[in-house]
Amino acid sequence: MGESPNEFKLTNMPLDGISSVKFGPNSNQFLLVSSWDETVRLYDVVADSMRFKYTHSAPVLDCCFYDAVHSFSGGLDKTLKMYDFNTSTDQIIGNHDGAIRCVEYAPDVNIIITGSWDSNVKMWDPRQANMVGSFSQPDKVYTMSVCGDCLIVGTAGRRVLVWDLRNMGYVQQRRESNLKYQTRCIRSFPNKQGYVLSSIEGRVAVEYLDPNPEIQKKKYAFKCHRIKENGQELIYPVNAIAFHNGYNTFATGGSDGYVNIWDGFNKKRLCQFHRYPTSIASLAFSHDGSVLAIASSFMFETEIDKSVPVPDTVYIRNVTDQETKPKL
Repeated sequence: MGESPNEFKLTNMPLDGISSVKFGPNSNQFLLVSSWDETVRLYDVVADSMRFKYTHSAPVLDCCFYDAVHSFSGGLDKTLKMYDFNTSTDQIIGNHDGAIRCVEYAPDVNIIITGSWDSNVKMWDPRQANMVGSFSQPDKVYTMSVCGDCLIVGTAGRRVLVWDLRNMGYVQQRRESNLKYQTRCIRSFPNKQGYVLSSIEGRVAVEYLDPNPEIQKKKYAFKCHRIKENGQELIYPVNAIAFHNGYNTFATGGSDGYVNIWDGFNKKRLCQFHRYPTSIASLAFSHDGSVLAIASSFMFETEIDKSVPVPDTVYIRNVTDQETKPKL
């Protein structure tokens, strides 16, 4: 499991599980990392240095950039925080009644969105630093993805809701996941045609937003992140999905420790990287698709901890067109 020449480990890592990695807007240099150690850290991945660190009062489950100098984050303390990198100060923006599981920025409408285990999605104005709306969901929010002016929400009970961020008066589409098991991650195609959904049972579904029956015929699902050992198939959760903005190809990361890159439109796997030391907890492509951040962090999928603890690590991998570009 040696590192490849196009990949390195960041130093000064969190002291507990990594929950989320996100690259800055228009940047392949700055990376946010949130952790169960109650911190959010900003790394300069070009210089391999940690530039900032701020804390919550409980594990942090998600984070995002608002612009190049502000981040938002939330977690088990039920609190949404904004951090200003220019002044090194944080500000509490508001709260949920349950843990904040997802924090996303919607640039088309300039809104920060949080999804919580309290079964609500809340919207926040980053300039006024206040809440502008709260919207009830059918169950605990597990994952969210912004798709232009659409918001795709995945909840417990395998439900998927499509909201219009310009008109939150009603749900645009109510769907059920095509996968039989719990939803783990949803990410939308950069071309805004649809989304990819993964489950805890080694499967990924490619879905289209247009309800037209002809378009809906194109949806499909496939098995992945499964390993045969001693004549037995081991099936792993698919924890992370990240899209390449230029090519509409996507990476998946599983609890098997593998990262795969897929061409969803042509139903092909483009490549698989070497096996990482433990579960892939989160993935993020840089804006230009040249760099992939890979969080390798044990997620306690098994009841017993691994006998030899594996450090929580973010790998920074420079990816090539050969790995990420659809093959004609």
